[in-house]
Amino acid sequence: MPHYQASATTSAPPHTVWSLLIDGRSWPRWSSGLDELVEERSSGLDPHGRDDVGAIRAFRTGRVVTGERLTELVPHQRMRYEDAFNFALKDYQAVIELGPTSTGGTTIGWRGTWRMRPGIGWTMPFVLPRVMQRMADDLADYAGR
Repeated sequence: MPHYQASATTSAPPHTVWSLLIDGRSWPRWSSGLDELVEERSSGLDPHGRDDVGAIRAFRTGRVVTGERLTELVPHQRMRYEDAFNFALKDYQAVIELGPTSTGGTTIGWRGTWRMRPGIGWTMPFVLPRVMQRMADDLADYAGR
């Protein structure tokens, strides 16, 4: 099964990083790879930026919209999600784990697995690891500002 594993470290404390992760509306602000949160294709979004398990967050990159369903939240530690709709991947599952550093910052570990769909899916083992490393780096950079 294809997979990726990305990691980054930020000077920001875990609660700061967590507040960015839990708020789907913030993702396009800190991620250079996401153009917008598509609210009309999302569901269960919290108006105060605290999305909960079951929320579906649809993100647009270029002309492509993909949806992710939150499946587990352990505040300030772990977020799991799976694909709700995705044209290139199936059975996609990912987890983001946060850990405190000895200097008060946060380590970000982001990993995922998926099965390929016919067509463009064959490119994902080459593309997705780089994309997700950039997501982790963007999150770390933004949180640390």
